[in-house]
Amino acid sequence: MTPLAPALLRRLGEIFGDQRLLTDPADCLSYGYDNSKRTVPPQAVVFAQTHEEVQALVAACNEFRTVLVTRGRGTNTTGATVPIHGGVVLSLERMNRILRISPGDRLIECEAGTLNGEVQAEAAKHGLFWAPDPTSAGYSTVGGNLACCAGGPRAVKYGTARDNVLGLRAVTGAGVSLKTGCTTTKGVVGYDLTRLLVGSEGTLAVITQATLKLLPQPQARRMLRACYADVSAAAAAVSRIMGQPETPCALELMDGEAVRLAEEYQRTGVPAGTDALLLIEVDGSPESLEAAVAAVSTAASGPGLVELKAAATEAEAEALWACRKVLSPSLRKIAPKKVNEDVAVPVTRIPELIDGLRDLSRRHAIRIVNFGHAGNGNIHVNLLADPEDPAQMRAITACLHDVFRLVLSLEGTLSGEHGVGIEKRDYVGWEIAADTLETMRALKRTLDPLGILNPGKCLPGI
Repeated sequence: MTPLAPALLRRLGEIFGDQRLLTDPADCLSYGYDNSKRTVPPQAVVFAQTHEEVQALVAACNEFRTVLVTRGRGTNTTGATVPIHGGVVLSLERMNRILRISPGDRLIECEAGTLNGEVQAEAAKHGLFWAPDPTSAGYSTVGGNLACCAGGPRAVKYGTARDNVLGLRAVTGAGVSLKTGCTTTKGVVGYDLTRLLVGSEGTLAVITQATLKLLPQPQARRMLRACYADVSAAAAAVSRIMGQPETPCALELMDGEAVRLAEEYQRTGVPAGTDALLLIEVDGSPESLEAAVAAVSTAASGPGLVELKAAATEAEAEALWACRKVLSPSLRKIAPKKVNEDVAVPVTRIPELIDGLRDLSRRHAIRIVNFGHAGNGNIHVNLLADPEDPAQMRAITACLHDVFRLVLSLEGTLSGEHGVGIEKRDYVGWEIAADTLETMRALKRTLDPLGILNPGKCLPGI
């Protein structure tokens, strides 16, 4: 790895000063990894506090042909913020101000380093919320949520990050300052650069500020758990639920393996004979809630239903959620090596996906556990293996290839909400046609002509 040019380091010192520039390898190390567990230390780390500093940094990296990787808190799971080519890491953790909130316009403006949880807390003061609710909401940044187009359980009703952002400020890889979108929910002037940048994983531009669309908080919620004799019955229920007018605000699926693992880890009262379950949450006004619960309950009922249970209190709701909350700890306990693939298929193809995954599990002798956001067809496929077993580790790679082929054969996509990063970069060409992929590379060359922004991520060949 070529050392950074002394002239570049001097320039960085001029922009950021000694207090906001790290060059000691020991200090830089913690900015070289994310939740993918990959680690490559950067050669320098800088902490921007303004949009103008970001623009000056990008200009310097262009001048010295130096790689620049932008990060928030590093909660992503795909290696998207790992500086695989060294260079400079830009941390936006100090650009964390909420700039304004306009409850009447249902919007909030904030810097990219603001935590999702901080936005939620500020919005809640006015009876509002921002829709994306990833598991990491308490400590992931708005910029990171936008970079990978985060979702979460609420996306089934309220949409993902892409659906809930009105506009951005950003700096392209060429150092050009952009202001995209508008402050209204309708607006069709010019090309939609906002949606282009959301999900681009920092390969096209550095997002510095965002105008987010807020929604009114529902006044009431009701939690239900539906247990089924098999996953086909559960998937059929998902189709019925999503086919009627009362859209739930969460619709989570756990297959039989997931249910058994959770119950082995901690008993949560799942009845005998359950081989799949749905966790369903309905929200709305107190006056409309009972009717919505009745409609969803009717749709959830049908062949294969073992038990349908509704929570009357918050404590009962927590008890029903317990089987889902203990799942991740149980997976970590039994499998030191867990490959979590975030795929999505049309809701009606979920039974074929689960059946196909069971077949792959048998064929490759790899334990596979499936759960996720069924209302979007977004399933987290967990391949469990022992890293000390070479045969299992070889089987994981072959099995993973077959998982991706299966998903694509069902008209699905290789990533629903976690992004691409490094982990899925080499498979993108399986999903996207060559001419379309080349158009995307041309966009990259236009916005980042020297290829300095987060190279080796998101798309193959950039």
